[in-house]
Amino acid sequence: MELHLAGQTAVVTGGASGIGLATCRAFMAEKCRIAIWDVANNVEEVARQLATEFGVSAIGCRVDVTDSEAVSRAVQTTVEAFGTIDHLVHGAAIGSGKFGFPFSNLSPSDWPRVLQVNVMGMVNVAHAVAPVMVTQRRGTLVFVASVAGQIGSQTDPPYSASKAANINFAQCLAKDLAPHGIRVNTVCPGMVQTPLNEAVWRSWHDRQPEEKRLSYLDWAASKIRAVVPLGHWQRPEDIADMIVFLSSARAAHVTGQTINVDGGFVMHW
Repeated sequence: MELHLAGQTAVVTGGASGIGLATCRAFMAEKCRIAIWDVANNVEEVARQLATEFGVSAIGCRVDVTDSEAVSRAVQTTVEAFGTIDHLVHGAAIGSGKFGFPFSNLSPSDWPRVLQVNVMGMVNVAHAVAPVMVTQRRGTLVFVASVAGQIGSQTDPPYSASKAANINFAQCLAKDLAPHGIRVNTVCPGMVQTPLNEAVWRSWHDRQPEEKRLSYLDWAASKIRAVVPLGHWQRPEDIADMIVFLSSARAAHVTGQTINVDGGFVMHW
């Protein structure tokens, strides 16, 4: 299927690893130029490696999405490099790193950093990028949320709450930006083997009684079989495929939607 993304420019926040990196690779396979915005120190090196691999231009900007001025500078750098921003994929996020069931396992001090990165980071990025697209009268924004934001997942309440906020704000954006020819959607991964997910799952695993404890991999696999109808972890590439499709002309009439890539988990729930 031709997605007609060649020669366009996509910004991917959190693009140096995990789902973000898979998304960069999927865009570049379609000959779409990439600007990676990430807090990681190696973001420029990741961009160089991808440019060499795919033969498509890529730049890396070290950006903390909680810093609105840094985000604005990244917009300027990207526009200076490529002349435009056609697509935004916002995947930068963190979890508390703790198992939050019951919620009293956490303290109020575990919440602010998660909300600052996951909610205000999204706000900062949207405020910085949307004006560029409004001027162009075109563009797409895809926000990476989570099924945890739909079902009140108890494994990490700060993360779950922040992802619910992502879904809601994306719908607000979709309504505001539709008159300018800009589409906004949310993709919700399910059970994906990423470092962020593993940190919480390992803390969950480590709370199991010693006499019943399996290896982490065996324990996690049993959990997946129990709650995911298709019976498998999702891969970062599975999420990236949906993101790139939603960014393409093939999804020209899709906006304001929350789309799960979760192996049927929410249906099962």
